[in-house]
Amino acid sequence: MSDCTVVCEGLRKVFAGADGRPFDAVHDLTFSLKRGTISALVGPDGAGKTTLMRMVSGLLKPDGGSLEVLGTDVAADPQAVQNRISYMPQRFGLYEDLSVQENLDLYADLHGVPQEVRAERFRRMLEMTDMARFTARAAGNLSGGMKQKLGLACTLVRVPDLLLLDEPSVGVDPLSRRDLWEIIEQLIASDGLSVLVSTAYMDEAGRCDDVLVMDHGRLLAQDRPQAITARAAGLTYRVTPEPGTPARDLQARLIDAPERVVDAVPRGGAVRFIRQSDCPADGMADLLQGRPVEPRGEELEDAFMLLLRQHDAPKPNAPRDAAIPEIRLAAKEDAAGEAVIHVRDLVRRFGDFTAVANTSFDVRRGEIFGLLGPNGAGKTTTFRMLCGLLPATSGTLEVAGVNLRRARSEARRKIGYVAQKFSLYANLTVRENLEFFGGAYGLRGTVLKQRVHAILDQFGLDGAAASGALPHGYKQRLAMAAGLVHAPEILFLDEPTSGIDPLARRAFWRTITSLSQSGVTVIVTTHFMEEAEYCDRIAIQDAGRMLALGTPRQVREQAGGESVDDMNQAFIAIVEQGRVKGRSAA
Repeated sequence: MSDCTVVCEGLRKVFAGADGRPFDAVHDLTFSLKRGTISALVGPDGAGKTTLMRMVSGLLKPDGGSLEVLGTDVAADPQAVQNRISYMPQRFGLYEDLSVQENLDLYADLHGVPQEVRAERFRRMLEMTDMARFTARAAGNLSGGMKQKLGLACTLVRVPDLLLLDEPSVGVDPLSRRDLWEIIEQLIASDGLSVLVSTAYMDEAGRCDDVLVMDHGRLLAQDRPQAITARAAGLTYRVTPEPGTPARDLQARLIDAPERVVDAVPRGGAVRFIRQSDCPADGMADLLQGRPVEPRGEELEDAFMLLLRQHDAPKPNAPRDAAIPEIRLAAKEDAAGEAVIHVRDLVRRFGDFTAVANTSFDVRRGEIFGLLGPNGAGKTTTFRMLCGLLPATSGTLEVAGVNLRRARSEARRKIGYVAQKFSLYANLTVRENLEFFGGAYGLRGTVLKQRVHAILDQFGLDGAAASGALPHGYKQRLAMAAGLVHAPEILFLDEPTSGIDPLARRAFWRTITSLSQSGVTVIVTTHFMEEAEYCDRIAIQDAGRMLALGTPRQVREQAGGESVDDMNQAFIAIVEQGRVKGRSAA
C-alpha cells in the first residue's frame, strides 16, 4: 500500500474565461501528500485551490496529467474515491428547515452508515462539537460557527480515509475557529485521519504538517511550515509610529513603496513589515522618518506574502496590480471629533429572546470603529440597527444627527452600506450598477452623472465592463464605489473581507485608510482580528452584552495587560472572561 493519499503529476484543468478564451485554472501541478498527515492549501483568490479540491474529490475531471487518490485513478473511477473520502465544501449543504439531529440522520443515510454504529458516532460528533444540547434546534437558527461545526459533524458521520475541507473557518469567529481545529486535531490523533484543508488563515496553515502555496493555478512551494517561514529570515522588522499617529497611516506609507517593502500590517500598536531582499536595510530612511525600528522573528504569513510578490506575474487589470484608488470626498474638518453616531441603552428583542441588551457608545467623525463578537453575539443585529435596516425595540439611536427610530429613510441618505455578499447586479455593467445605486440614494440627472463619472475615475473602474465577469477584487472595489457614489458621511462595512486572502485584505484596508483620512466615518464588522488593529476603537459584544470598548491597546490591556499583543488572543480572553462572569451572575 502506498504511503501517499494524493499523488498528481502535471495536473491541469482548463475553463473558459469571461472573454471566451480558455485559461488554466490549474496548471502543471505535481506533488504528493503522505498518509496520516494534515496538509494546508493556501493562496490568493483565483489561485485554483477549490478547483484542485474538486478534482481530488472526483467532482471535476482533469484535462491533463494524472491524479491518484488513495491509490485510485480519479478520472477512471471517481465513485471508488468518493466512497472513501469526506468532502466539506465552502458552502456545505445543510438543510436549514431540519433539526441538528435530522441533518445528521440524513447524511448518515446518504453515506450508508450502518444503524448499529450510528448512535455511538452521533454521540461522539455531538460531544466534540458541543452541540448535544441543540439536537432539536433547526439548522437555520444556528449561529455561523455552529453551522460550520454541524457541517463538519455531518461530513464525518462516517470515518473517511481522506478528509477534504475547503476553507471550513470562513465567516466564523476566533473561538469557533479554535473549536473547529481542536475537533480536526482530535480526529487525526484518534482515527489517524489524513486531511487536506484550504484556508485563508496563515495561523491555521502553521498548525499543519505540510503547506502548499498556490497562485495562478501553479504550485509555488510545498514544505513544512517552518521551512517555508525561513524564506523570510532577516527581512522582517517592527517599527513604532509617532505618538498620536495611527499605525495604519504608517502602514499605508510603507505599502505604497512596493519596490522596497513586500508587506506591512499593524500589530500591537506598531507596524510589522517585510523588506525587499534587494533593498538595503538602510535604504528606507525616508519611509521610516526616524522612527525606531527593530528586527523581529519571521512568521509564515511573511513568507507567504514574499512568495506571492516574488512570483507575481503582472496581468492587465488584475486587482492586485491596480493602483490603490485615491479617495477624494469632502471632509468636514471643522467638525472633526464630534459624535456622528450616538447610541444609548439600545435594546433589540425577538419575541422572548434579547439579541442586544442596553448597549451604549458613540462614534466620532472620521473614526474607524470596529464592531466585533463571536457568531451569535448580537453584533450583526446592532449593525443592522445602526444602518436603519432593523428597528430598535427601545433606546436612543442617532446617526448623522437623525433619530433612527423616527426618520430611518432620512438617515439612510447619509450613509453607505457594503454588504458581505456585495449585492451587485451581475447582468448590469459597472456604470449601470453605479447609476442604479446612486438613484436609490436619491441622486438624479446631472448630479448623478457627475458622481458616477467621478467615482469611476477614483476607483479605476471601466464603466462598460460586465459586473458579473469582474475578478473578485474588482467586484469588491465596485461594491465600495456603489456605497460611496452619493458621498455619504458614514460607511458601513459588513464583514467585507470574509473569505479573501491576505493580499486582497491589504489592498482593501489601504482604501479604508484613505477614506478615513478624507473624513468619512467607517463602521466595520470582521472576524479577522488583525483588522481590529486598523480601527481607532473597537467594541466586543457577546450574548447581546458589551464586554469591551476602547482603542485596540486598551482592549489588549483589558484582556491581559502588556503581555497580550495579539488581538486574536485578546478577543478570546475577553469573551471567555465575559462568559465566566455571566455564568456567575446567573
